Amino acid sequence: MKISQEFVVARDPDTVWTYFQDIPAVARCLPGAELTGQNDEGAWEGKLAAKLGPMTASFEGTAVVTPDEANRSARIEGRGVDRKGGSRGQVTVDYRLEPADGGTKVTVDADVTLSGPAAQFGRTGLINEMSRRLIAEFVTCLEASLSASTPEEAAQVSAPEVRGLRLFFSALWARIKALFGKR
Repeated sequence: MKISQEFVVARDPDTVWTYFQDIPAVARCLPGAELTGQNDEGAWEGKLAAKLGPMTASFEGTAVVTPDEANRSARIEGRGVDRKGGSRGQVTVDYRLEPADGGTKVTVDADVTLSGPAAQFGRTGLINEMSRRLIAEFVTCLEASLSASTPEEAAQVSAPEVRGLRLFFSALWARIKALFGKR
């Protein structure tokens, strides 16, 4: 499943690029994400928890980040397993930064593959709507972190807990409104 999102950050591209190179700081702003370390090959290890309606998935896995400073872009390749639920996930994310009026436009293109019980949510289109809402929470956290007065204050900023059922139903409602709006 393909997911494409764009958002604008009210900071210059150099500031946003520098922030995006601080993987632990970025992870703190990703709802449901937790870094647990970095292995000998340089891959980041962590967990990603998500409530998808009545189902909770907690993926444990690794991600490799390959930055391209000259183009202010990067590729993230991750994979994980939900040991309790039996789902597997794989993702490739490409992002790029461009100057925008008074800030930085961030374009994110992701290719997500889910198998097991979590795969049913990829077929419904709800994942796209949920990703929009999670990106909005990420941007709010990112802006708060970049606005912090000190590094210590910035380290205290983190994404809110993912409220799965609320997120699921708000995404479902948006999907229903979109379907009826087309008629």
